Amino acid sequence: MPTTRTPAEAEPRTFSQALRERSWHLHDVANGADYINALMEGRISRAGYTALVTQHLFVYEALESVGAGMRDDPIAGPFVSDELERVPSLRRDLAFLLGGADAVDDLEPLPATRHYADRIRETAQWPGGFVAHHYTRYLGDLSGGLAVGTLVSRTYGFELGGDGVRFYHFEQIPKPRPFKDAYRARLDAAPWNPDERERVIDEVIAAYGMNTEIFTELGAAHPSLPAAG
Repeated sequence: MPTTRTPAEAEPRTFSQALRERSWHLHDVANGADYINALMEGRISRAGYTALVTQHLFVYEALESVGAGMRDDPIAGPFVSDELERVPSLRRDLAFLLGGADAVDDLEPLPATRHYADRIRETAQWPGGFVAHHYTRYLGDLSGGLAVGTLVSRTYGFELGGDGVRFYHFEQIPKPRPFKDAYRARLDAAPWNPDERERVIDEVIAAYGMNTEIFTELGAAHPSLPAAG
C-alpha cells in the first residue's frame, strides 16, 4: 500500500532525508525483532547465526546479480560499486562456518528469503526499485552492520573482520561516512520526478518489511538460548 504523509509532517530538504525519515521507524522494527535482540545479547546458537549468514547470501546474490546488469544504466549505474560487493565475503564466511566450501552450494533459503530475493530480481526491469533495495542493504551494512560485526565476533570468538564475520568488514571502504555522504548525494541527484520518488520510498519500506519477515522465520527456527546466569 502506498505511504502517505500527514499535513503535520514537514517536508525534508532533500530526497535522501525524506527516504531516511519515512523509513526509519521500520528500521527500528527490524532491529527490534526477537531474533536480532537475542543475537545482540549472545543468545543465538552458532547454528542460528550461520542461518542468518545463509539468508544474507541469497539476498546479496540476487542484489549483486541484478547490479551486474545495471552498471550501464544511467540511473542505477552510478550506485553500483565493486567496493560494496558482499557475496565473496559471505561465501568465505559460510565455508568457514560450515566446514568447507562444498557445503555452501547445498544451502536453501527460508521462504521469506526466497520471496525477498525474487522481489529484488524483479527490479532488473526497474532501476528505481533496484536502487531502493541497494540503499536499504548497503547503507545499513555501512552503519549499524559494523557494530553487529563487532558484537558477533565477541560472541562466537571470531577474529574481528576475519572468517565468520567478513561480511561486516569493508576492506575497500576504510571511511564509511564519506562514502555514505557521496551515496546520499547521488540519491538527491537522481532524475526522479515526485511520483517516482514516492515509488522508491515505498519499495524501501517494502524491503524493510521483507527483511523483518526473515528475522521472524529465523527466530522461529532458532529460538534464543537462556540468558547467562
